[in-house]
Amino acid sequence: MINIVIVDDHKLIIEGICQLLSFSNEINVVAQYDNALDFLDGYKADNPDVICLDINLPDFDGINVIQRLRKKDKRSKILVLTVHNEVEYVEKAINSGANGYILKDAGIEELKQAIITVNDGEQYIQQKLVPGLNNYLIRKEKNSNAVDLLTRRELEILKILAIGGTNKDIAETLGISERTVKNHIFSIFKKIDVTDRTQAAVFAIKNNIVSI
Repeated sequence: MINIVIVDDHKLIIEGICQLLSFSNEINVVAQYDNALDFLDGYKADNPDVICLDINLPDFDGINVIQRLRKKDKRSKILVLTVHNEVEYVEKAINSGANGYILKDAGIEELKQAIITVNDGEQYIQQKLVPGLNNYLIRKEKNSNAVDLLTRRELEILKILAIGGTNKDIAETLGISERTVKNHIFSIFKKIDVTDRTQAAVFAIKNNIVSI
């Protein structure tokens, strides 16, 4: 029997999952929490094998909960159960220490399979999320390689450009001519494969060159 804890602030979701899993001979819901603090304080007494964790919680987001949990508990398996289908969330969850990721629109059989899989020590990512995640990781790797191509001066210019700086602003800030700025921007666009300043700004934000 696999003992699980559910952490979700929507009571209907918890009640529905519990009711559906009550017919299973393999999975047993031992505790339910509707906020992160109560869960982090009390889950050890429940001794769960798998923790089904939502991303949206009233006190901490699920990614933060995973990070806090992993600092003191390497054993428990964490299955993110959420409505968020954005691949960025999947990557953050897995990198933070989650063992699996599944959406709330999954059927009960798929949820059971996800719980069993992560309990067995394997990673589970809902199949329909995999193509988008793979494409995202490929693009991210490509972007990371592009960042490495930029010179120190080009990075300085991209930072100013990304926060809305004009060519004149960049020239005055760095003490160079506007003609030189234009040449650098042309080189930046070519290296990171963009065609305008908006795309360049998005690139800079996604690659943590600037923060928002």
